Amino acid sequence: MTTNDAYSALADLSAPFSPPTPGLLSDSELLDAQRHVAEIRRRADAAAASLAAEVAVRSHPDLGYSGLAQRLGARTPEILVQQTTGVSKQEAHALTRVGALLADGSAPWLSGVATSVADGSSSVAAAEAIRVGLGTPDAIVTEASLASAAAVLLEEAAGLTLERLSARARELRSQLDLDRVAEREEFLRQQRYLRVTPRPDGMVRISGLLDPESAAPVVAAFDAATSPRRGGPRFIDDEAKARAERIVADPRTLDQLMADTLVDLVTVATAVDDGTILGSTKPTVHILVTQKELDGGRGAGHLEGSNAPVSLGTVHRNACASGAIPILFRRNQPVDLGRTERCFTPAQRIVISARDGGCIFPGCDRPPSWSEVHHVHEWQHGGRTDVRDGVLLCRHHHMLLHNNGWRCVRGDDVYMFIPPVSLDAAQRPIPAQNRAASARKLAGGA
Repeated sequence: MTTNDAYSALADLSAPFSPPTPGLLSDSELLDAQRHVAEIRRRADAAAASLAAEVAVRSHPDLGYSGLAQRLGARTPEILVQQTTGVSKQEAHALTRVGALLADGSAPWLSGVATSVADGSSSVAAAEAIRVGLGTPDAIVTEASLASAAAVLLEEAAGLTLERLSARARELRSQLDLDRVAEREEFLRQQRYLRVTPRPDGMVRISGLLDPESAAPVVAAFDAATSPRRGGPRFIDDEAKARAERIVADPRTLDQLMADTLVDLVTVATAVDDGTILGSTKPTVHILVTQKELDGGRGAGHLEGSNAPVSLGTVHRNACASGAIPILFRRNQPVDLGRTERCFTPAQRIVISARDGGCIFPGCDRPPSWSEVHHVHEWQHGGRTDVRDGVLLCRHHHMLLHNNGWRCVRGDDVYMFIPPVSLDAAQRPIPAQNRAASARKLAGGA
């Protein structure tokens, strides 16, 4: 049995199926099998679309509870398609809509697309991308012009990814309707939103949509922060090359780097905002913890407004960066608000920033504006809030010290990092870096 025959056997549901082991295929056989399976899938999806359209017909709203979907307990035909096929909600809608094109020719300007799906030349996903991108005819854009555009897209589709095909369809529609580009741009802008949803497990889900103009600076920022991990440009400059190598070697996943970049950008923007965006009151994060837990070194703090516990390491790190305000309670009632303690003053921070030049953890390139001041001798253990005992650490490395067992120590005016035993049983000190040009000059360097 050939490779293609083996894959074709998937249509025989009476026989068990197991695909051939891809590792045993030659390069040409591997790609031939991929193309063969893709064609089988296109044909199967065309059949699935026709079936989904018929489910929609038998579930028409006019039929009420006697309709197929509602009779079986599904609110819509798309939900019934989901339940019977296991596809996503988006895929179920696409199957139903493209199936309608095949069944009733409801969009004659897409008749060529329907034919291409029916004979297995185009996928349901590609047909849906063309349908959505081209839109519908109106007083300015005729059926004939949309049909011509659809024909162009079918010719180009083989050399385009689904995402590029979708973008190309929108581009052709814009070219047919140049007078309303601004109108469509405003329509997309009105669809933008950002939603922040706390989850029961303490995580917070961020979801949303950005119109093209709003997305441009956001995407550019994320690209700049992560491009070396995604095959970005080659760097000739030694400093840029070193930064790229650090990002590639960073143990965080690409998605984690993206998330941390977002947090860092918001943190930096919060620090420099003059009240134009955030108003006169600076946003603050409050972490509540009892003195007993701090003194005993056992327990947890809580973020104000959230039931999710945070470790004492996180409590200490935030206190290290922002200060702590003790509140005296008596019989569960606050009776006295103490002064902010162990918080470095703006003047002290300026001095420390000039000395350190940014995060002093070896290999880190975060500038002073992206860094927090860390107590070398921690406040809860009697440390003092003075310049010699304050060093700059970016949020990532500040978390590393407070949550992962690292320590920063000072000998005279030299700072060292002590790794945890889990990383180095001998706990050999690692010299801190210093990128400040003034410090190098004072030390006799360049």
